[in-house]
Amino acid sequence: MQHCAEAPTARGQSGAREVVTVNFDDKVATSGRSLSKQKLQVLQVNMGKYCNQSCFHCHVEAGPGRKEMMDRNTVDDVLRFLENSDIPTVDITGGAPELNPHFDHLVESCKGMGRHVMDRCNLTVFYEEGKEYLPEFFQQHRVEVICSLPCYTRENVDSQRGNGTFELSVRGLQELNRLGYGQPDSGLDLNLVYNPMGNYLPPPQEQLEGDYRRMLGDDFGIVFNHLYCLTNMPITRFKKFLKQRGQYDDYLQLLEDNFNAETVEKVMCRDLLSVAWDGSVYDCDFNQMLDMPLGRVNGSRPQIRDFSAADFEDQPILTANHCFACTAGTGSSCGGALI
Repeated sequence: MQHCAEAPTARGQSGAREVVTVNFDDKVATSGRSLSKQKLQVLQVNMGKYCNQSCFHCHVEAGPGRKEMMDRNTVDDVLRFLENSDIPTVDITGGAPELNPHFDHLVESCKGMGRHVMDRCNLTVFYEEGKEYLPEFFQQHRVEVICSLPCYTRENVDSQRGNGTFELSVRGLQELNRLGYGQPDSGLDLNLVYNPMGNYLPPPQEQLEGDYRRMLGDDFGIVFNHLYCLTNMPITRFKKFLKQRGQYDDYLQLLEDNFNAETVEKVMCRDLLSVAWDGSVYDCDFNQMLDMPLGRVNGSRPQIRDFSAADFEDQPILTANHCFACTAGTGSSCGGALI
C-alpha cells in the first residue's frame, strides 16, 4: 500500500545538486509539441478567495481573512458569456465558492441552461452557519461534487488543513453518500482530490484510488466515484512553504526532470477558460494567481463580458515554468492525472 503521506520514488532532496533551469516553452518545442487553445469545453469560475480554511498548499492563498468575492454583476456577465456559447461544463471553484452569496444563483442559472455543473468543495463548508442545506441543494440540481481530501487518515488531513477537519470531512462524505452521491447508477458523481503533502510527485492515481476506497470504505463506509491526484503548483503559498524548508529549487528541478511530452496535448488549459472573481480571464486558475491574464491591453484586464467563446480558439496559451507541474510524470489537471 502506498500511504497517502509517503513520498513516491520521485522526490526532491534538499541540497542534492545544482539546479539547472530549462525554459518550459523551449522544452515543449524540443518535444515537437505546441500549445494553443482548442474549442472550449470547460468554463472555470473562481468565485473568490474567501474560505473557511487556510491550507498550506493552496495556490489561491484562500482563507477566512480574504475579501475578494465575485459580485452579482460579474456573475451575470459570466452567465451571459455562457448563454452565448455551447460550453458544456461549468467548474465552480474558490476559495470556498459556496460562501459567495451568489453561488446558488450561478448554479441554478447554469443548470437552467442545461450545462453540467461541478463544484470544488472542501466538505467542511457544510458546517458553516446557514450552509447546512448544501448537500440537498447539490442533489436537487445534480451537481457533480469534487471534494478535497488530501489523505485517508485523521492525522495527515488535520496537519494540513487544521484540527477537526478530517472528522467534518468524513461526516460530509457520509451525508453525500446518504443522498445517493457515489452510489452505483445514481448519476450523482462524488470525486475526491489528493494533493501531496511535501516536495514530491503524486503516486500512481489508480493505485492510490484503490487505497482510498479500502481505507474509507472499511473505516467509515464511504464510497466515491474517482480519486484525482494533483501535483502541487510551486506558486504562492506552497512556494513559500517550500522556500521556508529550503526545498523550492529542488522541487522545480524535480518537475523539470520529470517532464513528460505525452502530457502536453492533454493539459487542461487547451480547452478550459478560467474566470477570476473580478471577471478577468485566464488560461487556467494558476495563471490567474500569477497575474497572467488574457487580452491585456495597456495594462488593463479585459473582462469576460468583452469576449465570446470563439475568440479564444487557436490562440496561443500563456506559459511559464510553473507549467512543468502540469506536465511532470503522468501529468496533472483539475481532473487528475492526464495519462
